[in-house]
Amino acid sequence: MGAMRSTPRVLGIVLAGGEGKRLSPLTADRAKPAVPFAGQYRLVDFVLSNLVNAGYLRIVVLTQYKSHSLDRHITTTWRMSTLLGNYVTPVPAQQRLGPQWFKGSADAIHQSLNLVYDDEPDYIVVFGADHVYRMDPQQMVEEHIASGAGVTVAGIRVPRKESDQFGVIDAAPDGTIRQFLEKPTDPPGLPDSPDEVLASMGNYVFTTEALLEAVKLDAGDEGSVHDMGGNIIPMMVDRGTARVYDFADNDVPGATERDRGYWRDVGTLDAYYDSHMDLVSVHPVFNLYNRKWPILTSVPALPPAKFVFQDEGRTGQALDSLVSPGVIVSGGCVRRSVLSPLVRVHTGADVQGSVLMHGVDVGRGAVVRNAILDKNVVVWPGAQVGVDPEADRARGYTVTPGGVTVIGKGGQVVL
Repeated sequence: MGAMRSTPRVLGIVLAGGEGKRLSPLTADRAKPAVPFAGQYRLVDFVLSNLVNAGYLRIVVLTQYKSHSLDRHITTTWRMSTLLGNYVTPVPAQQRLGPQWFKGSADAIHQSLNLVYDDEPDYIVVFGADHVYRMDPQQMVEEHIASGAGVTVAGIRVPRKESDQFGVIDAAPDGTIRQFLEKPTDPPGLPDSPDEVLASMGNYVFTTEALLEAVKLDAGDEGSVHDMGGNIIPMMVDRGTARVYDFADNDVPGATERDRGYWRDVGTLDAYYDSHMDLVSVHPVFNLYNRKWPILTSVPALPPAKFVFQDEGRTGQALDSLVSPGVIVSGGCVRRSVLSPLVRVHTGADVQGSVLMHGVDVGRGAVVRNAILDKNVVVWPGAQVGVDPEADRARGYTVTPGGVTVIGKGGQVVL
C-alpha cells in the first residue's frame, strides 16, 4: 500500500468581536456579526458558509461585545460532526493573559493562542465576520502555500477615487506587497487598470509560525493598537513576507457574471440597506439562490408565508421581495422589500423599499418607505415611517445620510 497523502491542516479564525457602532441602533443589543440579514440569516453566516463550503471544518469565532445572541446562533446552528474532530465554536474574551479584554484584532488572536497550540494547524485562515460575499478560501490557501509567503492578503478591486475608504495594497508584479496604505488619497492604480486599486478585504491566510511570531512581537510593542490590518500586515510587508491574492481570480461554483466578485462591507446603515436592495431585483446583484455554494443557516420551524385576499377587495401581495416563513401579508402591498420571519402586514398597508426584521407588525393602512425596522417593531394603524425623513428625525428616529429611517428593536411608530 502507498503512503497516505498528507493534507495541510488548516484552522479558521473568525474575528467577530467588533462593536459595530456605525450600525447603531441595530447593534444596541447585539454584536455586529449577529445582525440579521436577508430575512433569515445573520451576517456571520456568510463567512462561516464560505469556510465550510471550502472544506474547512475546524473554526473558532472570537467574540467580545454583546455576544449572547451571536454565541447562541453559532452554538445552535453551526453544529459539526465530532467524529472527525470538526467544530465551529464561539470563543469569548477569557482574560487568559491578565485582567483585560481584547484591545484589538491582533490582541484577540494573541490572547487566544491556546486555540492554535491545541489544534496544531499548518496554516491559519483569519477572516472578518461582517461582510456579505461568496468566496472559495481554498483557492486562496493553495496560492498562499505555493508562494511560501508568511501571509497572503485578499484584495478586491475598487475604484481609485474610493481609495480613501480602504486599506490599499500596492503590490509588485510577482504579488509581493510593497506597501500597505491606510486610506490613501492618491495611491498608484493597478498596472492593468489605472483607475482601480486593490483594497484589503480583511481576509488573511497565515503560515502558522509567521502568525505566532508576528502577534507575539506586536504584543510587546507599547505603541501598537494591536490591529491586524493596522499593525500585523504592515510589519510583515516590511519584512517582505506578505503577498496579495486578487479576489477577482476567485472562481466560486455557480456564480453568475452579475454576482461574480460581489463583496460588501456592511459597516454602515446605508451599506446594510443597499446590500438588501441588491437582493430584491429580478436579476439580483447578489444571488442567494446559488445552490452550488449555498449560504447556510438554521431555518425556523414556521409555516409557509401566506398572502390573504380581504373582503375590501384588497389582495395581499409582495412584488420583487424576499418573504420568509411565517409571514402573513393580509390585504397589504409589499414592493422591493425583505420580510423576515413572522412579519405581519395588515389590510391597506403599503411597504416599499424596506427591511422588516423578525416579528415586525405593520398596522392597517400604515405606510413604510425606505426604512429598516428591527425585531418586534410595531407600526400603528395609519402611521407612517420613512415617508418624510425630516419628520422622522424630529421624532427621534435614526435617519441615515442616505435618507433611510431606522427604528431599533421593539420600537413603536405611532400616529
